[in-house]
Amino acid sequence: MSVQSQHSAMPLIFCYFLCLLLMGCGGKTKEKEQNADAVETEEATAESNGKKILFFGDSLTAGYGLEVADAFPALIQEKLDSLGLDYQVVNAGLSGETTASGLNRMEWVLEDDISVVVLELGANDGLRGIPLEETRKNLQAMVDMIQEKLPQATIVLAGMQIPPNMGPEYTSGFRDIFPELAEKENLALIPFLLEGVAGIPELNQGDGIHPTQKGQQLVAENVWEVLAEVL
Repeated sequence: MSVQSQHSAMPLIFCYFLCLLLMGCGGKTKEKEQNADAVETEEATAESNGKKILFFGDSLTAGYGLEVADAFPALIQEKLDSLGLDYQVVNAGLSGETTASGLNRMEWVLEDDISVVVLELGANDGLRGIPLEETRKNLQAMVDMIQEKLPQATIVLAGMQIPPNMGPEYTSGFRDIFPELAEKENLALIPFLLEGVAGIPELNQGDGIHPTQKGQQLVAENVWEVLAEVL
């Protein structure tokens, strides 16, 4: 399905899904738990001699509401292992993250042995109505930081969409940030991270916001479709 048809046929529940995302992403207790999980994941992979794939994002990357082993980065690790590819996944997802807070945090997670960075941020900006130029500027700054600190690394940018609450101009402008940045910087692009998942009740948790285990599996497939070509 094309991006245009996704946008025009977007179920109403998708609007509800994204409008509630900030509410679901702000839980302090769950955030602490997932921060701890991310640290454990980094510690567990620190001794590996293989290259690392850094997943840097918000609650969608962190696997909010699920065990860290059920989040799509962990599913990507399973895929890598099954194919005998010597890469170690680092899940640096943080619930409630915006592009501004992500920019402030990014420097601390960029390590020399990272060969791929999957950048998944922006949805919370859109839901808050943050000016598009600010979101674009922050994403650009993160890309610049990665390219400066890890010139050997490949960047994969995850595209996102928001409901039309902010008006058609803002909505389309937000959606276009990702492919435009990817083209400008020659980045690999996941057109829409939640393709086939957003707005489908049985693929999302009881809050109607975050993917279930099955939903995360489909998200992992969306990611792998692009990541496989990179690797």
